[in-house]
Amino acid sequence: MSSPASFDRIIADAESTPLFAQLPPSSPLSVVRFHRSISPAASSVMKDISTTSYRSSRNAAYPKKRPSPSGISKHHKTSPLGPPPVTRRTPYSAKAALLQQRQRQAQITALRRQGIFLEEEYREDIRFYMHEMERYTMSSSQSMDQQPEIRWHMRPCLVDFLVEIHFTFRLRPETLYLTLNIVDRYVSRRIVYIKHYQLVGCAALWIAAKFEDAKERVPTVQELAQICRDTYDESAFIQMEGHVLQTIQWTLGHPTAEAWLRLMCCEPSVEEERVQHVARFLMEITLFHREFIKYPPSSIAFGALTLALFLCGKPRRIFEETEECLEIVDCLDNRLAKHVNDLSETLVKKYSYAFYSKAATFVVQYYLQGGRFVRQSFIPLPMTPTRPSISGASTPMSATTSVSDLSDDFPLTPTSPSSFSPEPFSSSFLSEDDKENLPTTFEPVINKQRTEVPPDHFLPHDFVAFGRPALHHLNGSPRMTAVS
Repeated sequence: MSSPASFDRIIADAESTPLFAQLPPSSPLSVVRFHRSISPAASSVMKDISTTSYRSSRNAAYPKKRPSPSGISKHHKTSPLGPPPVTRRTPYSAKAALLQQRQRQAQITALRRQGIFLEEEYREDIRFYMHEMERYTMSSSQSMDQQPEIRWHMRPCLVDFLVEIHFTFRLRPETLYLTLNIVDRYVSRRIVYIKHYQLVGCAALWIAAKFEDAKERVPTVQELAQICRDTYDESAFIQMEGHVLQTIQWTLGHPTAEAWLRLMCCEPSVEEERVQHVARFLMEITLFHREFIKYPPSSIAFGALTLALFLCGKPRRIFEETEECLEIVDCLDNRLAKHVNDLSETLVKKYSYAFYSKAATFVVQYYLQGGRFVRQSFIPLPMTPTRPSISGASTPMSATTSVSDLSDDFPLTPTSPSSFSPEPFSSSFLSEDDKENLPTTFEPVINKQRTEVPPDHFLPHDFVAFGRPALHHLNGSPRMTAVS
């Protein structure tokens, strides 16, 4: 990089040559000579003018704006109707709405940690599909009655065995209900002998665990054979698994009672954990007995939740209860009241831990003390009182009404009374029954229950004398009392 002094020396040497004088004015060296001939002060003024003109032209093309403190500001066209009205809320209502929103977000976050995702946009579609699937995947208790060897008193032994395995491997609650659904559907379509009953249960548990649980929690074939004390070979579990899947046509999307309970406990409000644990304990009791197989899982879940809300002293969902739900509640209540000591020890032990809020201990103590479920009857709405009819005719009869007028024959022509009085409403012309045409100064009261009777000293003397007794007769009139 050459210094300014060496640059000036080069220019001076160039000017001394004879060719420099012959250069055109537009050549670069001529321009340099012109700039060198200008004084430093003039050049600085020219620089300022050029800079100022450049800045002014740039500002004219790009007007400078003051930066917005909230970031980049955009120009919005104002509406011809003016800005939209701002809805003002009191600090209390705004704080309550914010608190409610935070509570709802906390509930959704807690439910998502448990694997429950609430998609409000598709909730109705999900419910409709679940109702269809539960009808499609129902088992038949009548078909199970036709088994040659299996009897219903053997079912509690198998369910107790499956509950113990399910609790040992820490499987999801849905896995147990899906296991029993697979067993019931298989037994409804195939003849099962006693020696294969336990094998069918283990194969169903294996299938349900693969469908519902994580891979590391699914029991292996070696573990299942060891649990059955080597009664069956390892190949028997694989063969039975394939046979069961073919029998139920590979349909595993059964909406279990646990899935329904989770939906019901999330809306319209989230139920307490204790209520949910008591409801789960009651639902697992229904797996042991025949009378609950005919009910769909949604009704079983709602019946268990209804009884759990009653036992825990929480408000029930009375307007959502159906007859089917109340039948399940009555069956559970009667069984617990009569056979509370005959419950499965494995099931009672499972729900006696603090993790399940000691739900089994709470329910057993409640029924041992003689507690029973009480149906809450609806409060009857008040009915409109009907005034009893005095006579057979719907309209009041006059003095000229005869027996022929009340019959089905053609009525006779009415005749004028013999003694005509110039006073049209005198007592001699009108009878006691013709109260419709009586003149009266009594004004009807629209709402007699809310009418306050004024004190006596604010009323005229005549009304106090005969008006008050007449108020006791609903169909009477003060004028009648006065005339009589």
